[in-house]
Amino acid sequence: MVPLPFRYLLPAVALATLGGCGSNSDRPVKVVVLGDPGAVFATGARLPPAAQLVRSATSEGLVGLDEQGRVVPALADRWIVTDDGLSYIFRLRDGTWPDGSGITGDSARAALVAAMDTAADGPLGGDLAVISETRAMAGRVIEIRLKQQMPDMLQLLAQPELGLLRGGRGAGPMRLTRSKDVAMLRAIAPEDRGLPEEPGWKDRVRRLELESLGADKAIDRFNADQADVVLGGRFADFPRLDAKGVSRGAVRFDPVNGLFGLAVMHGDGFLSKPEYREALAMAVDREGLIGALNVSGWTATSRIVNPGLEGDSGTIAERWLGRSLDERRKIAAGRVASWKAGGASQAPLRIALPTGPGADLLFAHLAADFKAIGLDTRRVGESADADLRLIDNVARYARPTWFLNQLSCAARRALCSPQADRLAAQALDEPNPAKRADIYADAEAQLTIANGFIPFGVPIRWSLVAGKASGFVANRWNVHPLMPMALRPK
Repeated sequence: MVPLPFRYLLPAVALATLGGCGSNSDRPVKVVVLGDPGAVFATGARLPPAAQLVRSATSEGLVGLDEQGRVVPALADRWIVTDDGLSYIFRLRDGTWPDGSGITGDSARAALVAAMDTAADGPLGGDLAVISETRAMAGRVIEIRLKQQMPDMLQLLAQPELGLLRGGRGAGPMRLTRSKDVAMLRAIAPEDRGLPEEPGWKDRVRRLELESLGADKAIDRFNADQADVVLGGRFADFPRLDAKGVSRGAVRFDPVNGLFGLAVMHGDGFLSKPEYREALAMAVDREGLIGALNVSGWTATSRIVNPGLEGDSGTIAERWLGRSLDERRKIAAGRVASWKAGGASQAPLRIALPTGPGADLLFAHLAADFKAIGLDTRRVGESADADLRLIDNVARYARPTWFLNQLSCAARRALCSPQADRLAAQALDEPNPAKRADIYADAEAQLTIANGFIPFGVPIRWSLVAGKASGFVANRWNVHPLMPMALRPK
């Protein structure tokens, strides 16, 4: 294993917005997202990153996220939350849909209900269960009622999947045309969106072109000054940056939370008992993984819920405290030996991973970890049948609820715990925040006991940003809207 000649540093806080050069050139801002060509125009409940960017840029929700990841007005220009936290009332701005009809409470409610129905089949399905009713009130007013308090409700409503459509089209803030697999985006003038006119608007806006490419092509474009921003970087492609000589000053990390680890896909063979599945979790050298991936500041954890989140009761600690890696592996190896002594045999565990040099490093690391306790492994493709499958997702909001929803039985992403699901459902109906936090901790404990997910740490997310680019800010949500990139700095 060859280490990188320097370590990229993961920042603890978001970086400041980069200044632009202020040039009057008509050259469009060129943004590339790592992914499959054509992913820009994907639709459905599970949008790839490029399609999420397009949905956010062309189809505002009631609220949105700015370049710093903060909730900002969108179709709703203001809102109130009732004292009990169970009702969100939105006042819509004065504007029109692309077909020329007015944005009303009735039309926006219909669009929101349709968006939620579609999103219910995707990663937001469990989160949307907190909504009990959506109704249109007088004029341009919508009310959303909740089953329990959810402090991150606005954050949820700002997700790309909840961008509102009428007749298949959204109300901006950008207008989309397609040129093969490239999205051509232009900012819509504020007065055409029901907002106050901004003097000098035409001189501030730039065309923006968005394309989805594989990592090698995207990085080559950036190095050749043919891309201003590259988004969507993950651990799998991280080693390519050094191999292609990318300037360390161009690399930006988002300090995200989320799930990064192996999902256990079934309960057969060696995976049939929780204590055997725990043996795999005990064998993983998380600190060694930090060195292998070569990212200083990366947070490793053995917990399902990332530590230190708001709403975390603090009663769940890191696992196996006081035991060294060698001690853990000795216990794990004993369980493997005991299982084999019963006459059982286990084909090499199939681990599904993405392609890329970072994934190569991860597999080599895991193969050595599991070999140390007496188990062989085999790498398979990301979508192939597998015993263990990588989950690498950023949290949409940073509370225990998100993690529990992602690993619920309804989500069908890993071997689950019905008891954890029952506790999570019970927490939905608990009005007392302290008691609710305790119930969520109990749910996490049940998931931990089930050992259906083997955590490594928080996800790794990086971007490339040219010095002349503007409108990009590293943030905890890995959210980088296109509209700010299309604006020249004031």
